[in-house]
Amino acid sequence: MTFKDQVNALLQAALDSRPDLFLIECKISGDHHISILLDGDKGVNLQSCVEVSRQIEHNLDREEHDFSLEVASAGVGSPLQKTRQYVKNLGRKLRVEREAAPTLEGVLVDATDTDFTLEWKQREPKPVGKGKVTVTKKETLSYGEISSAKVLVN
Repeated sequence: MTFKDQVNALLQAALDSRPDLFLIECKISGDHHISILLDGDKGVNLQSCVEVSRQIEHNLDREEHDFSLEVASAGVGSPLQKTRQYVKNLGRKLRVEREAAPTLEGVLVDATDTDFTLEWKQREPKPVGKGKVTVTKKETLSYGEISSAKVLVN
C-alpha cells in the first residue's frame, strides 16, 4: 500500500467515525506534506480537526515516512465546493459568480444534487405608469455553470 493510499484509508476511517464531517480536499505532496480541508453539517471546531489529525498521525509510522500533517476547516470566505455545503447553508445569502453572466447575490432557498436556487428582491420599473416596484426574483443554477459561490457574512 502506498503512502497516499494509507493516508486516504485512515482519513476515510476518521470520517466514518464522524458522519457530521465531510472532506472538501486532501492534498499529499511529493515530500509527504498532507493538507486536509474539512467541513461539517454543523461547522467544524478545533477539537474536530485535532481528532481527525490524531487518527491519521497515530496510525502512520514516522520511521517509514517523514511527513507533516495539516487539518483545517473551510473558512467562512472559502468558496463552496461540495453539494453538502450548499445544503448546510440553506437560508443564507450567497454571492455567485458565473462565467458569462452577471454576478448574483441572493438567499439560498433550495439545493439538490444537480442544482441550487437563489432568491432575491429587485427594483424594476412598473409595468404601467411611472416609478418602480420591488419584485422577488428566483433563479435555479446548475453547479457546472458557476465559477464561484461564497457565503456572505453580515
